[in-house]
Amino acid sequence: MTRDYDIIILGGGIVGAAMALALENTALNIALVDAGSLEVSSGTLSDDKFDPRVCALTEASINLLKHLGVWEHIHSQRACPYSGMYVWDAAGTGSISFSASELNVHHLGHIVENSIIRNALLSRLLKSDIQLLSGIEIQGLRQGKNDGVSLRLWDDSQLHTRLLIAADGAGSRARYWAGIPMREWDYLHHAVVTTVEIEEPHEGTAWQIFLDTGPLAFLPLPSSSDGRHFCSIVWSLVPDEARRIMKLPDKQFLATLGSTIEGRFGSIISAGERLCHPLRQRHARQYYRGQVVLIGDAAHTIHPLAGQGANLGLLDVASLTEEIKRAQSREEDFSAPHILDRYQRSRESHNLAMAGIMEGLQRLFHSDHMLFRWLRNTGLNMADRIPLLKQEIVSRAMGLRGDLPEISRNSK
Repeated sequence: MTRDYDIIILGGGIVGAAMALALENTALNIALVDAGSLEVSSGTLSDDKFDPRVCALTEASINLLKHLGVWEHIHSQRACPYSGMYVWDAAGTGSISFSASELNVHHLGHIVENSIIRNALLSRLLKSDIQLLSGIEIQGLRQGKNDGVSLRLWDDSQLHTRLLIAADGAGSRARYWAGIPMREWDYLHHAVVTTVEIEEPHEGTAWQIFLDTGPLAFLPLPSSSDGRHFCSIVWSLVPDEARRIMKLPDKQFLATLGSTIEGRFGSIISAGERLCHPLRQRHARQYYRGQVVLIGDAAHTIHPLAGQGANLGLLDVASLTEEIKRAQSREEDFSAPHILDRYQRSRESHNLAMAGIMEGLQRLFHSDHMLFRWLRNTGLNMADRIPLLKQEIVSRAMGLRGDLPEISRNSK
C-alpha cells in the first residue's frame, strides 16, 4: 500500500513542526512524520521545574513564531526576556556587555524551554489540515530521476511524496539515504546542561564566562511566584572534565559551579537533572539532492556558545517556505532543482558564516597561548568601547537587523 503526499516533513521537533505549520495554507497535501509521538505533552508547568533544554530565541525567530500564530501561547506559558548580555574572560581582564537600550529595543531575545515551543507548535498543528503521522519508523528511501521520493516503512508499505523535507536532526537518516555528504569535525568538547536555582537575581541578563576548559553560560529563566530565581546553564568542557563534572555529587557540583562563575549570583542553591552530549560541527556539502532537502540540524550544527542553532533552523524554515510559496504563485514545480537551489543559496552562506564565527571564537578562547590571551582580552575591551561595533555585533547575533524572508516579517 502506498500513501501519496505533495510534501512530507520528516522529523517532528521544533524545526520540523514549524516547517509543517508554515506550509499550512498552501493547499498542498502535507504530512509531518516522526518515529516518536506528535502529541502535546501532558502535565502542568511548575514554578521550579524546567526543561533542561532551552532556546535563546532571537527577534527573527520570534517574528516567525508570531506569523505561525504560536508566540502568544508560548509567551503566556513561560518565556524569559533578557535585555542584557555580559561576557568576560576568566583568565584575563577582558569583558564586553550588550544592552537592549543601546539598540533602542525592549529586549535582545527570550529564553524559552524547547518543550514549550514544541507543544505550542503541535497544538496549532492539531487544528490544521496537516496530517500528523507519529510512530512511523522509516526503513529507507528511494528516489528516481523525476518521480519524487518513496519512503519504505517497517511493514513494506510506502509513503510517496513530491518533496521530502528532512528535519530529522544531526544524525539525519534521510540525509544519509539521499547520499548527501557532510563536512564535520569534533569540537573536542561536551556540553553539560541543567537548570539551577540561584540565590541572587540574574537581572534579566545572559552571562557567559570563557574558561580554559570552555565557555560557561548562565541563561535567565523566569522567577517563581515566591521570588526564587533560576538560570539554565550550558557548560562546554573538554571530555575528561565533562565526565568528572557529571559524576560529582550534587553538593560538590553546586560548589564547583558557584566558584567557576566567580560567585556572580551568590550561592547556587540547587540543580536539576544534568544532561551531557558531545559537540560536533556539521555542515552539509549541499542542502538537497533530487527531491530531498535538508533543514535545521540535518543541514548544519554549530557550537552552542551563542545559542544560535535553533534560530538558524527557523530561518531555514522561513526561507524554504518562501521559495515553495513563490514557486506555487508562479505555477512552477516547487521540488524543481532551481527552486531548491535558490533555498540553498539563500541559507548556505549565512549558516557557514555563523559556523565560522563560532569556530573562531571557540579556538580563540580555548587557547592558553599568551598571544591569544592578549588578543582576546584587548579585543573584548576595545569592542566594548566602540558603540557602533557593539551595535552591529548584537544586531546580527540577535536577528535584530538584516534581510529576512517575507514569512518572518509579516504577521497574521
